[in-house]
Amino acid sequence: MILEPIIISLKVSIIATIITLVIGVSLARVFTKYNFLGKDILETFIIMPMIMPPSVTGYGLLILVGSNGFLGKLFYNFFGVKLIFNITAACIASTIVALPLMYQSAKTAFLSVDNTYENAARTLGANEKTIFWKVAFPLALPGIVSGVVLSFARSIGEFGATLMVAGNIPGKTQTIPLAIYFAAESGDSKTANILMAIVVVFSFIIVYSLNSWLKKKRI
Repeated sequence: MILEPIIISLKVSIIATIITLVIGVSLARVFTKYNFLGKDILETFIIMPMIMPPSVTGYGLLILVGSNGFLGKLFYNFFGVKLIFNITAACIASTIVALPLMYQSAKTAFLSVDNTYENAARTLGANEKTIFWKVAFPLALPGIVSGVVLSFARSIGEFGATLMVAGNIPGKTQTIPLAIYFAAESGDSKTANILMAIVVVFSFIIVYSLNSWLKKKRI
């Protein structure tokens, strides 16, 4: 009962964090390097889940990936895959709500990189791919790592959007926040207290480790 939501939460958070890392860093690099039509509008859509109520985000996802939604129908008709009320839905919800944190952290990190280093690499004949991996990415790494940690923590704590699209199915989609809520609602304070303690300790370790690492990087 206690172990299952922990395992599910870790699976969902790890998958969501990997996806947000790839998408968030890619978007941050493009948006900080290039100007194009509609850039501000697209950036607004990326950041919106960070300020909207999770239930609103979840309902929007439900409309999009539900059985009658555009993406839901598309994936089911072409691939036979349901995007609702399963672990896939939980990963989608966690990715959407965590992406703004990863994007903002990576964007700030790339903006802090001195263009002098990139221009110097160009004068030495380096192409843009090499400049990104050998110059920009290493210099922006502390901010990117912060984004990864924040995204992972946000995924672990995700509740509203996950409940809307994945439901509360024990052993399948029941993450730690869902387990705590329904345990407390049913009067099972023992389970709720244990899970709460695990989340508090885990969150403390993550934040403390990140701050210690960043402090060492600045020395």
